[in-house]
Parts: sequence; structure tokens; C-alpha cells
Amino acid sequence: MTVIRRAVLGAIAALPMIGLMPKAGQAADPIILGEVNSYTRLPAFTEPYKKGWELAVEQINAAGGIDGRPLEVISRDDTGDPATAIRIAEELVSKDGAVLIFGTFLSNIGLAVADFAKQKEVLFLASEPLSDAIVWSKGNKYTYRLRPSTHMQAAMLAEQAAKLDAVKWATVAPNYAYGQDAVKAFKSELTRLRPDVEFVEEQWPPVFKIDAGSTVRALEASKPDAIFNVTFGGDLAKFVREGSLRFLFEDRDVASLLTGEPEYLLPLGDETPEGWIVTGYPPADIDTPAHNAFAEAYEARFGEIPKTGSIVGYNSILAIAAALEKAGSTDTDALLAAMEGLNVDSSPTGPFTFRAADHQSTMGAYVGRTGLVDGVPSMVDWSYADGADYLPSEADAAALRPAE
Repeated sequence: MTVIRRAVLGAIAALPMIGLMPKAGQAADPIILGEVNSYTRLPAFTEPYKKGWELAVEQINAAGGIDGRPLEVISRDDTGDPATAIRIAEELVSKDGAVLIFGTFLSNIGLAVADFAKQKEVLFLASEPLSDAIVWSKGNKYTYRLRPSTHMQAAMLAEQAAKLDAVKWATVAPNYAYGQDAVKAFKSELTRLRPDVEFVEEQWPPVFKIDAGSTVRALEASKPDAIFNVTFGGDLAKFVREGSLRFLFEDRDVASLLTGEPEYLLPLGDETPEGWIVTGYPPADIDTPAHNAFAEAYEARFGEIPKTGSIVGYNSILAIAAALEKAGSTDTDALLAAMEGLNVDSSPTGPFTFRAADHQSTMGAYVGRTGLVDGVPSMVDWSYADGADYLPSEADAAALRPAE
């Protein structure tokens, strides 16, 4: 833990702290951070995510906080409902004194809180939602996003899919912003790389309510060479089970967004399909000093290996701490100025930057294939894809955003 604390705080220790200094003779007041997420709706991802940000907060506070001021997170459950998320965000800012908001998982909730941030003029770090609209078509000056977007991860998969012999593709995705963006991006990137491909079928099951039987039958009827899958969680498990029973995946390539993340891969158990091209996170196999320090601290604290959510929660707090250090203040205007081009050098997954043009971080993802290793669902043949390599230029990205 000492190693990672030094890595997190050492690089930014020399920056000015005038706005954060407590008055002489007074105990340092905590810096309140508001956090909103779908804990009861999506525990498989949000529980590891919460452990990740808790670990980062504990480490930063143990190292002295932000110039002597401890971080305090007030965390609330939005229950998967956008209206509830907005109400909670309002309470966190107006009643609890939060200097910023972070979190959210589902894209519709992330978009709702992003709009709240714009209306109330408060910084929002969208930790997990992936919809491209959050930073592009509906982007605003108060909202930044941490995770690699649907466009970024779809482009990573399209790069690998373009190497296949497959020409006829079918898609299946949940019918809301995340799924719609993912299919749009994958189609765009794959046809750019392979103009000969065609898309012969689209299935749009409602999120968390997939009728796996009818979905699989429709995909099979289109006789595709390959499938692009965007389902996740319980929908993914149902799709895999039904597809395997009906031999949908027999002699077909599958590119599958997020399926390599332990939250979604491990529950598949011995039903795990082998050879799917996926984005994800192989925690036990990454061997870098920063990741090893994080993983060891996480396992010591929680008695389990980290998951993707753990990394997202941890990196969220690293980014917020770096912004507070750079800003030297908890004032929103100072924080916004600090976020533009903010570098986070000490992440377990490597350095990343928040781009000034579109507020998207360059945090990357791991790309590999699914497999069973000693009977355990795993990512194999993986490599790290730097998020910066899968984004449009800053000038092109800025043109995608509304004028402010």
C-alpha cells in the first residue's frame, strides 16, 4: 500500500494547495464527494466498484489526505432509476455539501445526472456509463467520463473482427443508449476496415428482459458468419445458454463487448463459450508494478481479487484526487479548469488523460478471447489497448459536441 500511495500522491505533491489549506488552529474539514450508483440493481459490478473507491479513499487519507484534508464519500443508491438519481444528486450537493458528483452505471442514468450537472453547474465524473452521448452529442462543460466508451471498445473489437474471414454479421444489443451506441460504432468501424462486410440481422431485446429463445432463433435464421454481442449480466448468461443449446455459436465467430470482465465472465462457469473476441480485464495475469501494488492491497483489504468495477472505482478517486491537487481548491470553476487535460500517471492500468476537447479519458481496456483455464472462465491471448488509439482527433471530437 505504501508503494501505491507514493505513486498516487508523489507526482502531484508539489502542486499549489492555497484553496484547500485549513485556517491555523482549526481541524481540517473533510472534502465531501457525492457518489451515486445502482447498488441494488447491479451488485455484480457496483459492489467491486465500491470496494475500489473505498480502498483509494483509505489510502489517500492514510497518506494525509489532500493537503491535510481527508476525503469523505457520501454514497447513495439510485436503484436503477434516473429520477431517483437526480433527486439524490440534488440532495448530495444542496444538503450534504458535496463539491462534485461521481459514479453511475447505466447510460440513461449517467445522461440524466450529466444534465443535472449542467443545470446545477457542478462537476460530474461519469465513472462507468459508456454511452457516447455523454461526452459527444449531449456532452457539457461540467461532465467528464472515465471508462473507455462504447465507441472506443467497439473499435477495439472491430479491429480484431476485421481480421476474420466473416462477411455476414448479425448484432444483438440491449435497446437503450449503450446498446444503440455500441452497434452503431461497431458497424462504422468494421465497415471502415472491411468495406466488404454486410449486416444481415439486428436484435434489440429490452435490457434485463431478454427473450433468449426468440432472439437466438432470429439470429440463427439470418445465417450470419459472425455475431456482435452487447448483452451483459443476466441477459448475457441467458443468451449464452440458449445459444449453446441451439448451436448458434457452432462454427461462428463472436465479438462480444465487456464479456471478458470478471463480473460477467465468471458467472458463466462451465458454460463459458471459448474463443469469443472480448473486451475485459484479466486481473490475475497483469504483471506491472502499479497493478501488482493495487491488486495486493485490494486482496489484503477485501480477501478477493479485483474485478473491472474495482479498477473503475479506484481510478475514479485517483482522478478526483489529482484534480483537487491540481486545482488547489474545491471551487467548481477551479476543478473544471483542472480537469481539462488532467493527467493521472499512477493508475493500475497505466497513465491516462482527460481530453480537453471532449472530456473523455484515454483509459484503455484489455482485448482477448474467452476460454476455460483449469476450469475457470478466463481471458486468454489478451493485450492492453490504449484508449487514445481508438478515439477521433480532439478537433473531430469537439465537432461532435453541442455548442456551449
